[in-house]
Amino acid sequence: MKPTLLLTVLLAIICEAQAQIIYVRQGALGNGTSWSDATGDLSFALNQAVAGSQVWVAFGTYKPTSGTDRAATFQVKEGVKLFGNFNGTETSIDQRPSTVPASVLSGEIGQPGSTDNVYNVVVMNNVGENTAIDGFVITAGNANGQATEIARTRSGGGMYIDGENGVCKPKISNCQFIKNLGRDGAAVYNNGRKGESSPVFVNCLFKGNEAGLDGGAIYNDGRLKGKSNPTLTNCTFERNMGTYGGAICNATEDGTCNLTLDNCQFNENAAYLRGGAVFSLNGDEKCYTELMNCKFNSNFPDDQNMIFTTTASRDNAFKIGERP
Repeated sequence: MKPTLLLTVLLAIICEAQAQIIYVRQGALGNGTSWSDATGDLSFALNQAVAGSQVWVAFGTYKPTSGTDRAATFQVKEGVKLFGNFNGTETSIDQRPSTVPASVLSGEIGQPGSTDNVYNVVVMNNVGENTAIDGFVITAGNANGQATEIARTRSGGGMYIDGENGVCKPKISNCQFIKNLGRDGAAVYNNGRKGESSPVFVNCLFKGNEAGLDGGAIYNDGRLKGKSNPTLTNCTFERNMGTYGGAICNATEDGTCNLTLDNCQFNENAAYLRGGAVFSLNGDEKCYTELMNCKFNSNFPDDQNMIFTTTASRDNAFKIGERP
């Protein structure tokens, strides 16, 4: 039976909606259908986006709320691609200027200073490989809540990637994570507990992030039989701080946490106790870090032009030391 004309039209409308571009420009008052009719509300744009949508964001600073709700965040949904670093005239992605990203996602709300900033600037829950964030500075998140371990309010001040009881594999590229705070994973927390959180990072900078506990920039959590196997390519970690793992901390217990680092640099990261660059808390299963063309410079302590290592395991892989 052939579809009716009405059904055909409805299907065409649905397909068009799923492939739509929503335009965002700081201070704009439109509905987001074009640069000339852009919306200034990025949270509104992300809420309207569906799988297959792209959200294009022009230069400027964007906050998850104009109020004081610390739980507010930029929620990126399944299949949505969020692109920044536009002048606001482009008609294709590759027309964006090749400058340092100047589309800023900021957690600086309320009074000046970090105390009342949002807990997490960006959150993604169980999204797949077709979900992407590209071309942003992500800054001023402060996950300092007195909550139980892995809670959003204490983890991932810049970005919380949640694959608990599911799978989360977004791609984050050409982003800078600058001066975020948190108890664990100040810039990024990959929650793979009872599920999987294995994002891909490409051409990203992690600078000046500080964790009150572990993982100055990134905390990869593969505990409770979960997986946290992120891949980072052409990324730089600079002057991040944590108690264990100045730049990165991995945790397994009875899960897996296999970190791939390709052409990455670690410069002047510091841990209060162990693992100036990378530290792994091994359990019944072990964490492995695969190194390819990586450089380590002046990380403190235990910087020997490599991550804190006890024994070599497999080709190009290193097993990181357990907590003493």
